Amino acid sequence: MNEAARDSRVHRIIEEALLEDIGMGDVTTEAVVPQGLAGTADIRVKESGVIAGLEVAALVFRTVDAGISLAPAFADGSFVEAGSVAATAAGSLAGILRAERTALNIVQRMSGIATLTRKFVDAVRGTGAKITDTRKTAPGLRALDKLAVRTGGGVNHRFGLDDMVLIKDNHIAAAGGISEAVERCIASLRRKDLRLKVEVETRNCDEVREALRAKGVDRIMLDNFPLDEMRKAVGIISGALEVEASGNVTLETVRPIAETGVNFISVGALTHSARALDIALDVRPDPSLKKS
Repeated sequence: MNEAARDSRVHRIIEEALLEDIGMGDVTTEAVVPQGLAGTADIRVKESGVIAGLEVAALVFRTVDAGISLAPAFADGSFVEAGSVAATAAGSLAGILRAERTALNIVQRMSGIATLTRKFVDAVRGTGAKITDTRKTAPGLRALDKLAVRTGGGVNHRFGLDDMVLIKDNHIAAAGGISEAVERCIASLRRKDLRLKVEVETRNCDEVREALRAKGVDRIMLDNFPLDEMRKAVGIISGALEVEASGNVTLETVRPIAETGVNFISVGALTHSARALDIALDVRPDPSLKKS
């Protein structure tokens, strides 16, 4: 069983998406497609990129009609040239058409995210820095968006507010300072017997020093640091903690950022600004399989 099939969140997304799209029924397909007509349908990539979401698309087709199979020509994460057939569905044409839009929407979005992620990963190759995502995902689609980032070669930051402590500027302002915020978080984790990583967002080297002095911090985020200040901050930290760079990261700036020695570079654009890959589905009816 693949990763998508094991994730209950993915199944919920598919069910909601199909309910949204099909509603009470596909009135056009019911009127036009002969009952019992079977055939195949190619999922064709119209522009080059990293394919992602084929495993999820297979679940979409099976959810609509358990008799529909999807045979991938490439594994998720493969770079696919324009014009290639990424997968072929086989079974009831009515079922294929009912599932078409939902399956394509998922594959297009996930492939767009995976393709953009791969570009960032390639841009920092050899530096040791890892490209990571953020929580800037489409509401309700986080499981798929973050799966697409992993498929493209990136790593996931926290999935939600409950799996890591991230003390940001507003938390610091509310607590009265970095030291106070960290102390409160560590005390809360101990009371709840939770073992979670603690990250602190910093805006300058003075705050980096304060975060270093606080006990219990695992990672320091350098938020919108100029390159010279980032290099200085990495030197101050000197390998004592993990270092993450964040803010205004583009394909043009990511390599110089990586070369400062940071461990992670978070890129919100991976999920909030990736353009969907152009992918289509073309059916081939097989009248010989039509039921009498």
